[in-house]
Amino acid sequence: MTRLKHPLPLIDKLGRPLRDLRISVTDRCNFRCTYCMPREMFGAEYAFLPHKEILSFEEITLIAKSFVDCGVQKIRLTGGEPLLRRDIDRLVSQLAEIPHIDLSLTTNGSLLGKRARALKDAGLQRITVSLDALDAPTFKRMNDADYPVSRVLEGIEAADTVGLGPIKVNAVIQQGVNEHAILELAQHFRGTPHIVRFIEYMDVGSTNGWNLDQVVPSKKIIDRISAQFPLESLQPLYQGEVAQRWRYLDGQGEVGVISSVTQAFCSACSRLRLSTDGHLFTCLFAQKGHDMRTLLRGTPSISEGDLRAWIEKKWGARDDRYSEIRTTETAKQQKIEMSYIGG
Repeated sequence: MTRLKHPLPLIDKLGRPLRDLRISVTDRCNFRCTYCMPREMFGAEYAFLPHKEILSFEEITLIAKSFVDCGVQKIRLTGGEPLLRRDIDRLVSQLAEIPHIDLSLTTNGSLLGKRARALKDAGLQRITVSLDALDAPTFKRMNDADYPVSRVLEGIEAADTVGLGPIKVNAVIQQGVNEHAILELAQHFRGTPHIVRFIEYMDVGSTNGWNLDQVVPSKKIIDRISAQFPLESLQPLYQGEVAQRWRYLDGQGEVGVISSVTQAFCSACSRLRLSTDGHLFTCLFAQKGHDMRTLLRGTPSISEGDLRAWIEKKWGARDDRYSEIRTTETAKQQKIEMSYIGG
């Protein structure tokens, strides 16, 4: 089948185009970050998905092609920790053969030093690394795992060396936990091509004990950095860009903030998320998803045309805008965990 270079995107009920697909390739992670997979909930007895319930690389590739036919231009691999998925570079290679897509991956960086070259050779274009602090005590407190921060920094260096840069570094900031890391991270990556993006602590899932009092507003983050290293705002690179961009006045790079709590960006959200076991979610804060795996594995299996029609129907019915209507009560709702559908 010949694929159009830029097919017209699907439009949801609020007039938002479908442009981005995030694919979780595993629900497992070697970290137990307190805001994502707290150890008291995801301990040694936690039952992760059995292998038979996880989408195969071939199923993921088929789904990805169907989404590209529906207008998706960017695909990001997530988890859990995606580098824990065996032979992940083989999946990257399969997806990289799909024309006209931006293919990236988000990782905690602990395994990146060993995998960077294979990922680049397989066709990965960009990478994002989660890094919430540079000092060892805070880093270990937040990820609750015995991994030194130096290993993540080595992974960033390795990814840059093989050509996966400039790298985006994501830091979730929590009041009273790692607020001191804001300036340290900004200064560490200042003067490099890498971009630190500071993320407001969100009420994703139902296990992280989210509290509005722990949210550090993005304005406060920018004010703190700018007081030390003056900043000026930049225009978005594209419509619907999540991060607000700022550059150092002295030309030493840029930083970003993601303000989903204090400055909701639902009105421009163009994302869908596919879970490890093949459920499609139309919002990061969703309470339920739509089963694609059964469609793929049914007898007879679904045709490409019918799969595209199914996608069109689900996106066309989408009216999610959780961050715009968030309240203390909605924050208490049972929601899908971020480790299940990716960030």
